[in-house]
Amino acid sequence: TESSPSVFFFFLKVLRKFSFQISWRTKEILYRLDVGWPKRPEYFTGTTFCVAIDSLSGLVYVAQRGDNIPKVLVFTEDGYFLRSWNYTVDTPHGIFAASTLHEQSVWITDVGSGSYGHTIKKYNSFGDLVQVLGTPGKKGTGLNPLQFDNPAELYVEDTGDIYIVDGDGGLNNRLIKLSQDFMVLWLHGERGTGPAKFNIPHSVTVDSTDRVWVADRGNKRIQVFDKDTGEWLGAWDNCFTEEGPSSVRFTPDGKYVIIGQLNLSRLLLVAAPPVGSIGNCSVISTIQLADQVLPHLLDVSGKTGAIYVAEIGAKQVQKYVPMNSYFLSFGS
Repeated sequence: TESSPSVFFFFLKVLRKFSFQISWRTKEILYRLDVGWPKRPEYFTGTTFCVAIDSLSGLVYVAQRGDNIPKVLVFTEDGYFLRSWNYTVDTPHGIFAASTLHEQSVWITDVGSGSYGHTIKKYNSFGDLVQVLGTPGKKGTGLNPLQFDNPAELYVEDTGDIYIVDGDGGLNNRLIKLSQDFMVLWLHGERGTGPAKFNIPHSVTVDSTDRVWVADRGNKRIQVFDKDTGEWLGAWDNCFTEEGPSSVRFTPDGKYVIIGQLNLSRLLLVAAPPVGSIGNCSVISTIQLADQVLPHLLDVSGKTGAIYVAEIGAKQVQKYVPMNSYFLSFGS
């Protein structure tokens, strides 16, 4: 009948809306959605911008924006809500859980315009403020004292060294490495399109082979640096013709780079390159989220390999768990 094509396309549209996983260049599906996480999603009362996993203690920290709501929610990796806090957090953008046997800490980049804004703050796991980097309430470009403007994200190593991408559309377009006593060890700090220059550096992580990876969102590429010297090692841009990367993390085994693309509502699983060669971006699989979910930042459990995605469109955090065959590779 004449109506059959329209019926077919209607069902195709419905299928696409509710499917969360498709593959690209391969039929292998590595992750599936954990529909039962968290146990009670009604705790998401704002716009969920970022998520961090403390794999050592099995905690998940979610930071959200909104008026008169708790800015930080704490769940277990199993999905149970534990507590929330709101002290000295204005407008969270990025979050990182740095956990050792001696200390549990949570770092938050605050892009607010209020008295707590333009800072990076360290808290203990119960929300007590421990340290402030930057000049509270005042944006700037200075290094002594440190100033930020819309700091996007940070990564803290077990040694205490800190990597900061600053900022999310503000005065600065820079990658800074700080020592554990907050001295500047090296930086790349110029706006531009050439090597080691940035346009909205939005996410940063460090791999197991001492390389720093930056989602250079405005330039539609990922740039890679030597973590000790700051030397530029290469860039990926061939995967980002449609949209730049908004988030970058590694699976615990170091085999894959997980990259979020905000407006495409898509996660890419990319083969991690060997030491000594950055090469080109090679997509192994994708996780396609529903339209307008808008994955902003994500984190990966070092224990289970699960991916937690903070979605500013859907106003929730979702958890994707490795399929059984893939999960076994995390076992040892």
